[in-house]
Amino acid sequence: MRSGGSLNQPAAAGVSDVMAYRSTPTYTFSVPGFTRGVKLLILITSGVFLLEWLARAGLPLVDDIPFRIFYLSPLDVVKHFAFWQPFTYLFIHANLWHLFFNMLGLWMFGVAVEEALGTARFYRLYFISGVGGGLVDIALHWGLQRGIAIPTIGASAAVFGVLLAFGMMFPNQPVFLMLPPVSIKAKWLVLAYGVLEFLFAVGPRTDDVSHVAHLGGMLFAFLYLRTRWPRLGLGEQYERWRRRRMQRRFQVYMNQRDRPNGRKWMN
Repeated sequence: MRSGGSLNQPAAAGVSDVMAYRSTPTYTFSVPGFTRGVKLLILITSGVFLLEWLARAGLPLVDDIPFRIFYLSPLDVVKHFAFWQPFTYLFIHANLWHLFFNMLGLWMFGVAVEEALGTARFYRLYFISGVGGGLVDIALHWGLQRGIAIPTIGASAAVFGVLLAFGMMFPNQPVFLMLPPVSIKAKWLVLAYGVLEFLFAVGPRTDDVSHVAHLGGMLFAFLYLRTRWPRLGLGEQYERWRRRRMQRRFQVYMNQRDRPNGRKWMN
């Protein structure tokens, strides 16, 4: 089983500025609270992990849930049309440490990104990065015809997308690393992660981490932040329809009010 990997270097908190349009926040030793989107993602992901742990322990009712169908398997997606897997694999984790470091990275970097983008755009960033990373993982392993039956799990592709967004929005924000205990600017941290993930992806296989999914998550996060994605415009169409309907009703009301009693308009 390929693990999505994890992020285990937290960032300094207290940022809420967006890209180059605002000034870079000053460094602080405080830690961020929980924004709504980050909190909900952590709660749901942790809840799924708890259910899977209870299923492994043989708890009645839960032990019958086929969690494996939620893993990301290139073979299942391509041959058996398991179209849900590029989404559901984000909520499955191999063990407690895998879950902990991914959720720690989501919290430390995601709070500032969500405050800057807003909850709705943060959700889109998270899932576009995660699903995009999963699709890159599928494309590579299917193209090479190697490891196509090995599943991938974990939220790391989405978390790497959030990390890249943090580096793009707050490039000069100091990030405090645990190992070694030093401070580094966010842009250099993101660059270092990108280079390391690339080297791990093209180098000899030494772990069970899907580094290509990490790179895919960063790539799709970059595209989301820098590219004008097509919009269906359903909300705008509905608003226009609603305004036209209100105008027609108002015109009917005015015509009825101005019409003399007992008479009809004739043409």
